[in-house]
Amino acid sequence: MNKKLLCMILPVFFMFSLTGCSEIGSKAENISVIYGATAVFSLLLFIAYVIFIKKKERWLYVLFSSIFVVETGYFILSVSGNLENALFANALSYLGSVFLPLSMLMIILRVCKLSYHKALPLILISVGVLVFLLAASPGFCDLYYKQVTIEVVNGVTTLKKVYGALHIVYLVYLLSYFISMTIVIIYASVKRKLAINKQAVVLLMAVFGNILVWLFEQLVDIRFEMLSVSYIITELFLIALYLMIQDEEKSESSNVLETVLSAPLKTEIRSEEKPFEEKQSEEALKYFTSAIKTLTPKEKLIYDGYVSGVTTKELMAQLNITENTLKYHNKNIYGKLGVNSRKQLVKYAELTQKTE
Repeated sequence: MNKKLLCMILPVFFMFSLTGCSEIGSKAENISVIYGATAVFSLLLFIAYVIFIKKKERWLYVLFSSIFVVETGYFILSVSGNLENALFANALSYLGSVFLPLSMLMIILRVCKLSYHKALPLILISVGVLVFLLAASPGFCDLYYKQVTIEVVNGVTTLKKVYGALHIVYLVYLLSYFISMTIVIIYASVKRKLAINKQAVVLLMAVFGNILVWLFEQLVDIRFEMLSVSYIITELFLIALYLMIQDEEKSESSNVLETVLSAPLKTEIRSEEKPFEEKQSEEALKYFTSAIKTLTPKEKLIYDGYVSGVTTKELMAQLNITENTLKYHNKNIYGKLGVNSRKQLVKYAELTQKTE
């Protein structure tokens, strides 16, 4: 894992060296170079993710794409020679900026193992498209910008804007996402769905880092988009987080395998399961009955759900867990009870109730 992270972090340190090694008077001239560098490095990080991360997450693809589009828009704007090109570049950066917080929220929900309605992504995407169309409207109407012109300082193009009546919509859009992400992380930490010492800290740093940079840019008039660097750092935080999660999942799988291998011979999973009638021995039934007491509270809830006939989807919804988490618990439950399947578990449970 350290080698993977090193391959992703080194380009960023190189990028920071570009921003900090030049003299103060020449920094303005290097802004376009910095924007170009962040665009290239965001693409390199995307490639590194595709190569090094085996288990892919679709919303990380959206995140990487969004950041690359934002960085590319910043660069094109800085070298634009006319208002038309500058407005195109500005719209391009807004395209990435609108879908970036959306992907972050979906990633955070995934990491926090929180379920949500299937329609949520579609609703959020629809809202994002509307906000983008509004932000990309300058040149067609004056709802977002009343007036916009270009200004070239030391060879770097920027937009001089007079905000329109609906400019606040984008600000509310971003703040809503920041607040939602913070609430999700805190809720997951309270409900112990998140490892507070690692995952929660990484997520909070990624979210609040962007909030602070964004607020700073709103309050201080500077000619450099600091979010271009902040977004790169966000990528690193989220990649590091996914590497943590994958390592933990590998560890859980190893623990499950160790449990199965170290279980008594009577609990081993056999490739050819004998007919159930041949396994109704008194000894097996006593073992099953006594083993129920060894189940953890969460495992007991799953056991009770199976016995009462609750479906897998209903059980995941009731316990607010993912399918992989349920499979993990199933392996532990089957191993402890000495059964090979849910059907066999229910059969033994029925016999246990009859003998009580």
